[in-house]
Amino acid sequence: MHAAVTKNQEDGRLVCALMIGRAGSTGFPGKNVMPVLGRPLAAYPMLAARASRHVHRLYVSTDSPEIMAIGRGYGAELIARPPELATKEALGEHVFAHGYREIVRRLTAEGKRVELMVLLFANAATVTGELIDEGVEALRRDPRLDSAVTTSVYNMWSPLRARKLGADGCLTPFVPFETFGDPQTLNCDRDSQGDVYFADMGVSVVRPYCLDHLEDGLLPQKWMGQRIHPIRSWGGCDIDYDWQVPTVEFWLRKHGIEAPQ
Repeated sequence: MHAAVTKNQEDGRLVCALMIGRAGSTGFPGKNVMPVLGRPLAAYPMLAARASRHVHRLYVSTDSPEIMAIGRGYGAELIARPPELATKEALGEHVFAHGYREIVRRLTAEGKRVELMVLLFANAATVTGELIDEGVEALRRDPRLDSAVTTSVYNMWSPLRARKLGADGCLTPFVPFETFGDPQTLNCDRDSQGDVYFADMGVSVVRPYCLDHLEDGLLPQKWMGQRIHPIRSWGGCDIDYDWQVPTVEFWLRKHGIEAPQ
């Protein structure tokens, strides 16, 4: 890894990156290993972890032989994802917690422990070593924070604009307009409610207790805990549809990442 020897490393506390991804995807089969700018999609989170100045260990939790092989190529230690956590119903928070517990078990045998966990998704390529380092440094500066996560501003997807189908088959507000204040003051301007921040799944840097006590975390991503610091990014997303691939390739190129020669 590129992490320099630091006081935290010397006293046995390590920053550990954990990427998760499974073999089966019904919505977009094979997405985690599909080629993106000449590399498997799952390669990009690992490239970011390797480029980080603070990450000491990289782990991959998966049931996929292909992802395992990719992980080995980037120097990752492998964690076997159990069958009950490799279904489409399994929640990412439980997969992260399982991987974290296995990391703790292995480190304990070495006389080491986890300082921070860097949580990554195999289908989320919009992350760099610099973004990871920003999150690590934010948590080291402020002990009150539970986590630091990459966020993108998507005002076009404000909850004010969300709709669902009513009993009559017509569109109706997903959230009552009164939630946002006086409906008479609302309008269609996408910026009228201020910036709308989404955790874009690029990376979550979390303190161990967030994974020890998932029940205390905020919905919908309980692994982030309660006090969540934004790592400002743009255009971030985890790929679930084929139309997202060109957008992610654009993002990667804008961050100086090109196809291997």
